[in-house]
Amino acid sequence: MEDLMKFRSMKTLNVSGKKVLVRLDINSPLDTQTKEIINTNRIAKSIPTIEWLVSQGAKVALIAHQGDTDDYQNLITMEEHAHILSFMLNKTVVYVDDVCGPTAQEKVKTLQDGEIVLLGNLRYLAEEISVFEKVVPLEAQQMLSCYLVRSLAPLFDFYINDAFSAAHRKSPSMVAFQQVLPSAAGLLFFDEVQALSQILLAPEHPCVFVLGGSRIGDAFGMMQSVLENKTADAILTCGITGQIFLLAKGVALGDKTMSFLEKKSLLKYVAEAKTYLERFPENIYMPLDFAYLDSSGMRKEEVVTESMQSYSYGDIGSKTIDQYSKLLTSAKTIFVNGPAGIYEQKEFQLGTEALWQTIASSSAYSVVGGGDSVNAATKFTELSDWSYICTAGGAMVQFLAGKKLPLIEAMEQGTC
Repeated sequence: MEDLMKFRSMKTLNVSGKKVLVRLDINSPLDTQTKEIINTNRIAKSIPTIEWLVSQGAKVALIAHQGDTDDYQNLITMEEHAHILSFMLNKTVVYVDDVCGPTAQEKVKTLQDGEIVLLGNLRYLAEEISVFEKVVPLEAQQMLSCYLVRSLAPLFDFYINDAFSAAHRKSPSMVAFQQVLPSAAGLLFFDEVQALSQILLAPEHPCVFVLGGSRIGDAFGMMQSVLENKTADAILTCGITGQIFLLAKGVALGDKTMSFLEKKSLLKYVAEAKTYLERFPENIYMPLDFAYLDSSGMRKEEVVTESMQSYSYGDIGSKTIDQYSKLLTSAKTIFVNGPAGIYEQKEFQLGTEALWQTIASSSAYSVVGGGDSVNAATKFTELSDWSYICTAGGAMVQFLAGKKLPLIEAMEQGTC
């Protein structure tokens, strides 16, 4: 596990009286109507790093993003984030609605020891949006001439990154400052890497993965790695992942399900699922039954057979819940990414609720990650009953798939 920690902790730095630029990931889900933050998990996770810096007398400037240009409903200012941070820290976090322009620069220059400022939404910079990252990828040297880096870097003594959940992003705020400022990882960064490393490299067996939800690419992204490396002894598939594996097994799921999967371009995963079933037949579990709503809106269940009825399946059934719960109860390590069904609907929450409560009440080392999975854990359990709540989604998947993340590479190769 040590070879994954080849970067400095911020606690090795003398930050007293120094200006410290801190990259957080406090991107939060919003109410679709009010645009107000409805889950503060990521913000809360950032508090220990900020508190430590303030306790050491650092002058702290926070940078972060909210939403993206391909997700306009979540693209708002960071003002509410500043209010929430102030409440959690019991200390004023000044908000400046400027990312790195004259107003932001002037505020940074006048920071006093122990003061905190949160700068504007990074997503307002073209060089920081994910589309730009994909269409016009910048080389490391090019990033140094970006507006963000050349505007802010000269004002600071240190750069701290505490945004592991964005570690798969190769944007200037994530991977460029390490080239020009002494850099280190924040407390949350280390916690995330350690928790996921324990799952990937040193799990206590039996190790059970629960992979569900609608983002099937995430499940397939990590499956090969954890099966080939014998990380996972059992993978419990549910949600759309479970449906794809049943199709790969030869089960006909009915016209409605097939039409939905085809419309979402998800049938391409069937061939890959067949390969996994051939190579790891004893490690992959599939739903034994599904829940659907009858014509009167009542929850009904159908046992999986070679030819299913044409229903829209929104949850796993009671037989699957029983089987999966037994496997989870005997597990020593559990990793969860993706709910068992459409848990937001009362009629389809039974599977997720039952499995999540089984995990939360077990003595296993349990890690849950991904937005929907964490939201479900918040809804059905006490978060304190889980061993670790991971703030990451895409970064978590790529890490468990054994891929080198741009942020970790940048932290390891920092020149200062």
